[in-house]
Amino acid sequence: MFNIKKLDIFITKQFGLLFAGTFFICLFVLMMQFLWRYVDELIGKGLSLEIMAQFFWYMALMLIPQALPLAVLLASLITYGNLGESSELTAIKSAGISLIQSFRSLIVISILVSIGSFYFQNNIGPEAQKHLSQLLISMKQKSPELEIPEGVFYDGIPQTNIYVQKKDMNTGRLYGIMIYMMTNSYEDAAIILADSGMLQSTAEKKHLLLNLWSGEWFENMRSQEFGGSASVPYRRESFAHKTILRDFDGDFSLTDMAGISLNARTKSLKQIKYDVDSLNHIYDSIGHVYYKDMQRYIFNASDISRKGHRKAAFAAAAKDFNIDTLYYRLKPEKRRDAVHMALNKVQTEINDLQFKSMLTSDGDKLIREHHIEAINKFTLALSCLIFFFIGAPLGAIIRKGGLGVPIIVSVLVFIVYYILDNTGYRMARIGVWSVWFGKMLSPAVLVPTAVFFTYKANNDSTVFNFDIWANLFRRMLGLRLKRHIASKEVIINDPDYALDAEKLTCITADAKDYALRHHLKMPPNIIKVFFKYQPDNEIQRISKELELVIEDLSNTRDKVILTEINKYPVLTEKAHTRPFERKWLNILSAIILPAGIFFYIRMWRFRLRLSHDLNVIQQVNNTITDRIHIII
Repeated sequence: MFNIKKLDIFITKQFGLLFAGTFFICLFVLMMQFLWRYVDELIGKGLSLEIMAQFFWYMALMLIPQALPLAVLLASLITYGNLGESSELTAIKSAGISLIQSFRSLIVISILVSIGSFYFQNNIGPEAQKHLSQLLISMKQKSPELEIPEGVFYDGIPQTNIYVQKKDMNTGRLYGIMIYMMTNSYEDAAIILADSGMLQSTAEKKHLLLNLWSGEWFENMRSQEFGGSASVPYRRESFAHKTILRDFDGDFSLTDMAGISLNARTKSLKQIKYDVDSLNHIYDSIGHVYYKDMQRYIFNASDISRKGHRKAAFAAAAKDFNIDTLYYRLKPEKRRDAVHMALNKVQTEINDLQFKSMLTSDGDKLIREHHIEAINKFTLALSCLIFFFIGAPLGAIIRKGGLGVPIIVSVLVFIVYYILDNTGYRMARIGVWSVWFGKMLSPAVLVPTAVFFTYKANNDSTVFNFDIWANLFRRMLGLRLKRHIASKEVIINDPDYALDAEKLTCITADAKDYALRHHLKMPPNIIKVFFKYQPDNEIQRISKELELVIEDLSNTRDKVILTEINKYPVLTEKAHTRPFERKWLNILSAIILPAGIFFYIRMWRFRLRLSHDLNVIQQVNNTITDRIHIII
């Protein structure tokens, strides 16, 4: 029996508030990204607020399933990051409650979110996608003067194809215009060429006014009285300026849904299954027809069965002559005719096969898209649960709350998911990968990742602790923190100035002697560095004695001494002697030449820095010693 405990309610409240906030943030970001893709279809179209509201409403409904996984990831990461940062997670574990037990309420919520995501994709999402696609197509058909592209034919105007070489976005003027206007058929088309022109809608939005300058008009004069004539008269007109009025309903009206029926994203699982069966039946019938045509016209199967004995006799006779010999016996003009006939026949067959291949390839692609969308409904819902088992353990490991580190981590995880999912989708859609392999690529990578993070978090792993990695990179790059010793408000014991001055004098002498004996500015001995290392404890002793003096002098009220002790560098005790602690690692780094060069230069850099640090220590020691003598 599942008992609801106070801890479950506490964590659920924390997660619920964050989930609601992150969900709307993620949805807003996704909507802005989607809006940026279709901003050209919205600007300058004179769309009413009602149409714009419908567009944003359907867009939000369509993007909700994509926002849910990212919201779950971000909310779970922030929730457990806050618990870890405030030491509440430590208190939970100290009470004997494991990390997995603390997950149980959120696991139930994530499962419910996954179920809701699947229901939304299967029932509400397809309708939203259908209406959104209908709106987008209708928007493109409104105000076509804004839609005409450069360098391609535009057919958004009824019975008119227009080509524009260049378009001035500021003035709306079109240059290098070619127009095909049809009436009853392509034979009655009028061809208009013009240097420039402008296309505008009339005030009542029922017509398009086309002003053309410096052009020519070509038009066929085909009519019934010329129906039996072989030659068709035409009209040619040159003009300096001409105005053409075309019927066009510029008011916004929804387009027919028929053109959207093949989009797999507008269908539920039941519709996808039914349509896949229909598509398989249709394209199987087409393939069967092609197969029969192949038998009839290429293999000629009926003649083979009827004239099998003649074919056998012909095959036996064919061994006695050479086709090249027959070809060269022909006259030159006959050879040319034979080659042309063969080339024409081959080209005809190639064109026919290419057309059939294009048709069958389109059918295969359409069927694959339906299969992809069916699987996508499950994988996108499953990703909500997967992202929880990635976000919550990562939050428990990183132990950083707020919107800083969690957002960075969640964005990185989502980018990996998006790359894998998008790559699998594209490869499956074009048929390079199977549909199951392409759509299961991202879950196949993220599920082991979620298991790994959960295992590490449950065992209190510090693999992903940012502070540890920051310290590691700081040591690798030779970076160090500066001292920051502030004045204490309450001082229990005053410094022993006399003893500290005596110790600083000894440290100054030892630092000076060490620098002279070891020649720190000279390149280090390669043999001693990588193969014959001997420990150097002198710097460790100097550093330890110096830190004791600094700790004692930090109790002073003298601002001059406080300023000076903050100038002391933090000594690196071993980096100037060898690259690694273990001897075999030093030998291996020397054998691997590029690595050996890097570590050798790095160690030389540490030696030069140590030489500089020893000089700074001597100077600061002298200043503090003189100040102590004044105080005493």
